[in-house]
Amino acid sequence: MWLLQTLLAFIVVIGVLVTVHEFGHYWVAKRLGVKILRFSIGFGNILWSRRLGQDQTEFAIAAIPLGGYVKMLDEAEGEVPTAEVHRAFNRQPLWVRSAIVFAGPLFNFLFAIFAYTIIYQFGITDIKAIVGEVAPNSIAARAGLQAGYQITAVNGKPTAHWQTVLQATLPAMLDQEDSIYTVQTEGMHERQLTVASSEISLDEIAEGQFFERLGVVPFRIIPPAQAGKIVADGAAERAGLQENDKILSQDGQKVTDWLAWAKYVTAHPNQPIMTEIERDGERQTLTLTPDNINGVGRMGVYAPEVVIPEEYLTTEYYGLFESVWKGLVKTKDVTILSLRLLGKMLFLEVSPSHISGPISIAQYAGLSANNGIITFLAFLGMVSISLGVINLLPIPTLDGGHLLFYLLEWFKGSPVSEGTQFFFYRIGMSFLVGLMGLAIFNDLGRLFG
Repeated sequence: MWLLQTLLAFIVVIGVLVTVHEFGHYWVAKRLGVKILRFSIGFGNILWSRRLGQDQTEFAIAAIPLGGYVKMLDEAEGEVPTAEVHRAFNRQPLWVRSAIVFAGPLFNFLFAIFAYTIIYQFGITDIKAIVGEVAPNSIAARAGLQAGYQITAVNGKPTAHWQTVLQATLPAMLDQEDSIYTVQTEGMHERQLTVASSEISLDEIAEGQFFERLGVVPFRIIPPAQAGKIVADGAAERAGLQENDKILSQDGQKVTDWLAWAKYVTAHPNQPIMTEIERDGERQTLTLTPDNINGVGRMGVYAPEVVIPEEYLTTEYYGLFESVWKGLVKTKDVTILSLRLLGKMLFLEVSPSHISGPISIAQYAGLSANNGIITFLAFLGMVSISLGVINLLPIPTLDGGHLLFYLLEWFKGSPVSEGTQFFFYRIGMSFLVGLMGLAIFNDLGRLFG
C-alpha cells in the first residue's frame, strides 16, 4: 500500500509539473500563431490520444512518464504545406521563438507562486522556534543560546518556526558567514546573538545534520512510546504491531519515549528488532524489521497524537494579496538559493553524492503526500522551481540551450548552423545521460546502502 501511494504521488508530481511546463510552451505558441501538432505527457508509445480544436492538435499520454513535449509545425522535421508555412515554428521571428521556449520554465515559476500563495492562504501552523536543549561546547552554546529561548529572527528575517530558521540561515552558510539570531528569553527580553553558521558545511545540511551541528534540540512535546496510526503494508503492520500498543523495550533495552524508540529504529534498517509490547494489559514480543528508506530505518507507524498547548504554536496566515506577494518572494528566494547551490555543486563545494533522481523524488513525494495537502503543495512548489531552473541551464537539448543558440543568432544576425547545433546537442545529451546515471546511482546507494 505504501509503495502504491508513493508511486501515485510520484505520478501526480511529474504529471502536474510536466503538464504545467509543456502547457507554457503550448499556450504561448498558440497565442503567437504557431500550429501545434501534438501535446504529449510522457515519451515513447502512445497510450491514449485525442484530437481537438480547429488544428486537430493531438493531445496524448505516453508510456514513459518522465517528461513531455510539444510538437510544432516545423520545416526541420518534415514537409510543410505552402499554405501553412507562415505558421511553422522555424519561420517565426527570433523573439517569437525565444518567447515560446522561455514560456515552459516561466510557467513552472508561476506554478510555484500559485502553490505558495495557496499555502499562505490556508495558513502554516507549526511549533514556534523554541530551543529545547543546547549541547555543551556546541556552536549554539558558544553563541549564548539557552533552553527556553525563542528564535524570532535570523539576519533580520522573521522566523515563525524552525523550518524558517534553517531557510534564513542558509544564505549565510553559502557565504561562509556567521549569522545574527534575534532571540526572546524566557523573561521576554530581546537579545541578539552571533551564531557561527560559517562552521556548518553544506554537505552537513544536505545530510540533515543542521540541528546536530548547531547543537540544538528544538522544543517539542515528546509523545509516549506508543503506536499511533499504522501505515498499510509497512514494516509495523507486517510484524503485527497495532495502534495503541505500548512499546516497552527493544533488544532488551527499556524504551522511555517515542523519540528514543524512533532513534533506535532509524539506526537499524533491515535489521530485526526484538520488541516487547503491551496490548490490552498483556505483554508479548514481536520481531520488527524496519524498512530501508535511503539508508534510514522506517517502521511505518505514526506517533500517537499529542495535544500541543496553544502558546507553543504559531500560524503563518495572510490575506489574498499578501499571500500572492509572499508566494512571489518565496519563489524568488528558493530560485536564488537553488542557483547558488547549483553553482557550489559545479565547483565541487558540495558533494555530487547529494544529487537526487527519480527514486528519491518518488519517496519524498510519497512522504509529503502522506503529511497532508499543505506539505505536498510545498513539495510541488519546490520541485517546480527546480524544474524551471534546470531547464534554463545553457545546456543543448534543454530550453536554456535553445535560448543560448537564439542569443548567438541575435549576435551573428543568422541562425547557428544545423551541424553545430547537432554537435552540441550530442554533448548536451551525453551530459544529461551521465547526470541522470549519477542521480540514479545515488538513489540506489541511499536505498540499499
